[in-house]
Amino acid sequence: MSDLGTLVPAQVEAAAQSYKRLGLAFGDRFFTLLLLGFLWMIPAFLDLRFVYALVAWDGLVVFAWLADLAQLPHPSQLSVRRTWRAAVAMSTRSDIDLTLINSSDKAVRATMVDTVPEQLRSEPPTLTVRAGARNEAAATYQICPAQRGDASLGACYVRYQSVFRIAEKWVRASVAQAVRVYPNLEEAKRDSIYLLRSRQIAVEKRHSRIRGIGREFQSLREYRPGDEYRDICWTAAARRGKLVTRVYQIERSQTVWIVIDSGRLMRARVGAFSKLDYAVNSALSLAQVALYSGDRVGLVAYGRAIRQQLPAAKGSAHLRQLIEQLALIHEEVPEADHLQMAARLLTDQKRRSLIVWLTDLAETAMTPDVIEAAAMMMPKHLVLFVVIGQPDLGELAAKRPQSETEMYQVAAAQEMVHRRELLLARLRERGALALEVGTRGISPALVNSYLQIKERNQL
Repeated sequence: MSDLGTLVPAQVEAAAQSYKRLGLAFGDRFFTLLLLGFLWMIPAFLDLRFVYALVAWDGLVVFAWLADLAQLPHPSQLSVRRTWRAAVAMSTRSDIDLTLINSSDKAVRATMVDTVPEQLRSEPPTLTVRAGARNEAAATYQICPAQRGDASLGACYVRYQSVFRIAEKWVRASVAQAVRVYPNLEEAKRDSIYLLRSRQIAVEKRHSRIRGIGREFQSLREYRPGDEYRDICWTAAARRGKLVTRVYQIERSQTVWIVIDSGRLMRARVGAFSKLDYAVNSALSLAQVALYSGDRVGLVAYGRAIRQQLPAAKGSAHLRQLIEQLALIHEEVPEADHLQMAARLLTDQKRRSLIVWLTDLAETAMTPDVIEAAAMMMPKHLVLFVVIGQPDLGELAAKRPQSETEMYQVAAAQEMVHRRELLLARLRERGALALEVGTRGISPALVNSYLQIKERNQL
């Protein structure tokens, strides 16, 4: 993820301008001074001449307000800058800095309200800063995005006062911008680094390649006891007058397609997130490992039609494109068209490749279309069929019923679990690698299955 610094949104800065007809208001101390004037009402009960003192006091307060208003900086002398510290990723807390730039000769106290969509934060942040003369002041607020995709931030509204806080002005800085919420980058990075180290793929990246059971030629070396006879290079042995063995490495530059179902079944929520959210995060983990291993990775996300498709390639620039596309995958209400997706992929991908399919199975007595679609691709490609399970379904199936109603519920759950197992077993019999995983273990299961396929030379 060395290129992830480019995912950080750009810094935005804009000059302030009045957003109301007058843009003027009374500060909190103005009302405090008016309330103090009512103290003149106490002696006014004894002598009405004190009422004139009350009127004079109020006039003095109004004059003070006008004088304080006159010395407030003009809106054009203030600017607002929004700075992002990190890329915007789903369910990841990150900080945003709001900076008030004061180019006037007067110090100001300001309250800034940034327009942030609910997708990033439940309520708009309100920040208070004090900016000295010809100086700037910054404050920080936090976001925690709850949904992937594009989000639009609006203007920043500022109310500023002088040090006397009698008068204030209302201005607006047009720092509107669109940002993209990506999958959970930190989780994907953490999972991939751990799995890479545990399987020694990081060593392969530093050009100290793993000697596995792959069949891609690497080099020649002298024969050692325990080497297989089929690996002996007889022509080289004849030239050197001693036995020479071929050394192989795990194949590189193979093609891996990540297929994500975004149809109705993937809208089911497990905890705070949908199954599709977990699928997208695990797809990013797998894509990183596959790219670091030297393979080419492609992406297909589909509902009733193909929504996102990225040709297989490799490199850090391609990883950036993958992250951009994964951010735009959203759930759909209708059932996904699995057969259409399979036909498109068979047309576009001629050479044998690994198809990692993230989906779910419908609870129906008939064979789901997704099973038939997977069977279409099995003669030509190696299919890793991953079904995202529903934890509460397994818990209900294992539960001991305490009433007649619970007995029917448990029986229905057991029948659904049994039906899913039969469908997956049918896929395995046809040559697919099928597994059902929970939402918490989907990333390790995906990456470990991929690494096992590479080590066993199954592709």
